[in-house]
Amino acid sequence: MALLSEEHLAQLSRLQLSASQIVEGFLIGLHKSPYHGFSVEFADHRQYNPGESLKNVDWKIVARTGRYYVKRYEEETNLRCHILLDHSRSMFYSSSGTTKIEYAKRLAAALAWLMIAQKDAAGLYTFNHQITGILAPKAFRSYTAQIFAQLVKLEAGDTTDILSPLHQIAESIKKRSLVILISDLMDDPEKILQAFKHFRNHRHELLVFHIFDPQEQELNFKRETEFIDSESGEKITVNPWQIREEYQNLYGDFYQKLKESCHQIEVEYNPVSTSEDVGDLLLKYLSKRKKGL
Repeated sequence: MALLSEEHLAQLSRLQLSASQIVEGFLIGLHKSPYHGFSVEFADHRQYNPGESLKNVDWKIVARTGRYYVKRYEEETNLRCHILLDHSRSMFYSSSGTTKIEYAKRLAAALAWLMIAQKDAAGLYTFNHQITGILAPKAFRSYTAQIFAQLVKLEAGDTTDILSPLHQIAESIKKRSLVILISDLMDDPEKILQAFKHFRNHRHELLVFHIFDPQEQELNFKRETEFIDSESGEKITVNPWQIREEYQNLYGDFYQKLKESCHQIEVEYNPVSTSEDVGDLLLKYLSKRKKGL
């Protein structure tokens, strides 16, 4: 029996094409990796961390200043990137056009393609209330096909429980890595931040792409509307204009708390609307990384 149906294969082809097109436009010139590993092209220096190999210590600087600095290099890196993708039921919502999960898949595919193209290792974790798939980071271009196939097959999971699967993932990643979380973060903010802190306590660099549908931010429905909780199934019928201001205030508070708390624990927090082009988003992201955040 085929691993993927004809429909899945068609989706896979579109995903591969989309990822290559998104990345292709700015790989050359801009992509000089914002992450640094091993290569023949010198980039700059960073402070030496106790316990590291002394191989790349710049002894001329040590002799001149008495301080230990390590040489950093561009292009060929030893970065390990783990992409974490939430496919809980709330991620399958769309007010019009693209669902959050379809947007997240394209973003995950483009990031995996980009990382591997610049000779970094990329892998994928998928989760809802539990971990549903694991692909360890690898740096082979052919590996993107496995990552994309995993993305294509994702179906709506059960309720969101960010804390449990992210704790498990944080414990399972043994080497210091770049961790990219793609989720609508539909959970208790305290649980979310607790999970984030776990990654930071293990010295991983954590980037968060908070995916939201424009209507989740604006609640700009024009007529009486029945809202159905995508995870619990609970229903409520309201006139949106009667609650819009209070709702927007609550949403704004939620967003602001996440943003401020992430800044405090040195987590890069990126709110992303599904109305934003994935290519434009990645271009801004890479430019931001190039400037050193």
